[in-house]
Amino acid sequence: MRHMIRGRQLSRDTEHRIAMRRNLVQSLFEHGKVKTTLPKAKECQGFAEKLITIARTGTLTARRRVVAALNDRRVVDENQDFVLNEKGNPSTVVQRLFNEVAPRYKGRSGGYTRIIKTAKWRIGDAGTIVILELINEDKVPTGTIRRPAGLRKKRTEKKRAFAAKVLKKGDKTEAAAAEKQA
Repeated sequence: MRHMIRGRQLSRDTEHRIAMRRNLVQSLFEHGKVKTTLPKAKECQGFAEKLITIARTGTLTARRRVVAALNDRRVVDENQDFVLNEKGNPSTVVQRLFNEVAPRYKGRSGGYTRIIKTAKWRIGDAGTIVILELINEDKVPTGTIRRPAGLRKKRTEKKRAFAAKVLKKGDKTEAAAAEKQA
């Protein structure tokens, strides 16, 4: 029985679940955001944040811990060409994590990722599709998104004007029909 065991099964055996989590987090560090289902995103979010926290120290021990938890792979761009680092060698996900991702969050204590729910569901099983993305410090949203003031009032005024126009047109047609009958 699976009582009191942390984590989600995601209808996979242990090896497949660990491999899927590693691959999703590698793609997250490689591209900055990943489109996936809600349970997978929730499972990978904590793992990614732990790796970023470890990588923030930047030590050799931290690098070895990250490589042990997250098998390293080369970074591939959109054209399926390897991305080269400053030495001319193919860049890896762990290098990108330590050189680009972790330094962005030096002054931040946690909360490096966010889950954004999209309005789409997967067609086969109606799974909720979300975007798991790294938070950019420079693109911090300010306040809440609001509709412009008076939008509802304008909409109701348009509806009333249209209804009055239809009624006025209806009166003219009724008068014309009465004249024809007479």
